[in-house]
Amino acid sequence: MQSKEIDNLIIARLFPDEDLQEKLQEICQKHKVKTAIILSGIGQLKNFKLGYFKNKGDYTPEFFSKPHEMISLSGIISKQGDNYEPHLHISLGDENKRVIGGHLIEGIVEITNEIVLLKSDILLRRKTEETTGLRGLFLEDDK
Repeated sequence: MQSKEIDNLIIARLFPDEDLQEKLQEICQKHKVKTAIILSGIGQLKNFKLGYFKNKGDYTPEFFSKPHEMISLSGIISKQGDNYEPHLHISLGDENKRVIGGHLIEGIVEITNEIVLLKSDILLRRKTEETTGLRGLFLEDDK
């Protein structure tokens, strides 16, 4: 993984067999991120798991082993204590140009990932919401 930051813009390159979510967390640690907004993400993933939220506690996960092109990656990565919690959604295309997408649970880089993050000082917290079971986004005071 490589990354560079200028004026709160972080550009990163991930390499084959790197874990996308793990490397995003390392990038955030390296650049002392409070919150990061994913502006762009392209490349290729393999061995990835997508989810679709049906109801409390059920993301209906589905695993895909074959490589797919990353058409778009979006989401927010927020610092939660000493760790980072990515909330990512993704669109991917197969070799026949069919598109799938959903909540990205996990994924491994096939050839490359090129990711652009916008670093923000806005404090966000994720808390489990009782009614839905989702890890909801809450804005925090800077104090």
